[in-house]
Amino acid sequence: MDDRATRAALQHHWDASDANDFDAEHAIYRDDAVLDYPQSGERIRSRRNIQESRFVQPNHKRFTVQRIIGGGDLWVTELVLTYDDVPSYVVSIMEFRDGKVVHETQYFSDPFDRAPSRAHLVEHINPA
Repeated sequence: MDDRATRAALQHHWDASDANDFDAEHAIYRDDAVLDYPQSGERIRSRRNIQESRFVQPNHKRFTVQRIIGGGDLWVTELVLTYDDVPSYVVSIMEFRDGKVVHETQYFSDPFDRAPSRAHLVEHINPA
C-alpha cells in the first residue's frame, strides 16, 4: 500500500470511529493486531478483541483528527477524543504490515490550565 492509500485508510478509520461504525473502524486492523494502552497497562490482542473492547465501552465518543503524519509502515495520528463531552488529547501510533495495522499504541492526556506566567508568549490553539 502506498502512502496515499494508507493516509486514506487512516482517515476512513477515524471517520468510522467518529460515526460509531464498528465494522468499518476495525477493518484497518490485521486479525492478529495488538493494541497497547501504556497509561492503564492494558494490552488487547486480536482485531476481534479490540473491536469488542470498544463496543462495550459505554461512553459517547467523538473523534476529531488534528493531523496524520507518517510514511511506509509507521503512522501517527494526533486527535481529540471526547468522552461524554470531556476531551482527551490522544496520540495514536500505528505500525502496518502488509497494508493493515499490526500494532497500535495510544497515549492519552487530559487538558490542563494555561499558565499565566507565559500568557504573553503563547497563542491559543484550542479552547481550554
